[in-house]
Amino acid sequence: MDCSFLSLEGKVALITGASRGIGKEIALVFADAGADVAISSRKIADLEKVAGEIRENFGRKSLTVSAHARKVEEISNLVDKVIGEFGRIDILVNNAATNPSMASIIETDEKIYDRILETNLKGYFMMSKLVAAIMVKQGVGNIINIASAGGINPAEGLGPYCISKAGIIMLTKQLALELGPKNIRVNAIAPRYVKTSFSEALWSNEGLMEQEFKTTPLKVMAQPTEIAQVALFLASTATNYMTGHTIILNGGAFFV
Repeated sequence: MDCSFLSLEGKVALITGASRGIGKEIALVFADAGADVAISSRKIADLEKVAGEIRENFGRKSLTVSAHARKVEEISNLVDKVIGEFGRIDILVNNAATNPSMASIIETDEKIYDRILETNLKGYFMMSKLVAAIMVKQGVGNIINIASAGGINPAEGLGPYCISKAGIIMLTKQLALELGPKNIRVNAIAPRYVKTSFSEALWSNEGLMEQEFKTTPLKVMAQPTEIAQVALFLASTATNYMTGHTIILNGGAFFV
């Protein structure tokens, strides 16, 4: 069977939050599919390790740029450097996120709320705004937002995080509406628990996981590569007629 429709040969992808976890795996999977990859996060040393894997294992070009998702000037600089290096951006994956607190809403400090919303939602908004303007000039583009099942149903102690992810799902729909006529597709992925260092406080809690699996038919957590492979599906021509959708990856959890 010819699976060339999954090829990203000749494409340039920009992935944020790509030094570890889901972002790193997306970068590796995209490079394996033939894309040149620009990756960003706050820590350049960690990015260089990922870029080294991309060059050595897949022979693709990889640009690393340190950028903080909450700082608009750094986001703008990131986009400028990618264009300077590759001349175009075919695929944007918004993945950089934070969740520095686990508390009820009434216990959450305003500064923590602002930090979460500015990183997770405003960061996606500004990155999409800047890159979409380039994609409009190109006449084609593809934006993939990493949301969360927490953006669909609330989760105990994760109020601001869930609110930010719900905003990302609506941002996805709004961008799809506005950019569809410009030949730019926008979709999202909403994972539940994924075994990364980002979510270790959750999946290392045996009591929480025992309760989780009572309503999850597959009885396992997702691995980052499984999220990355769905991102490849969205990035490929297999989904050319798909926009404005959020793919939920939750192991069949009953309540989502």
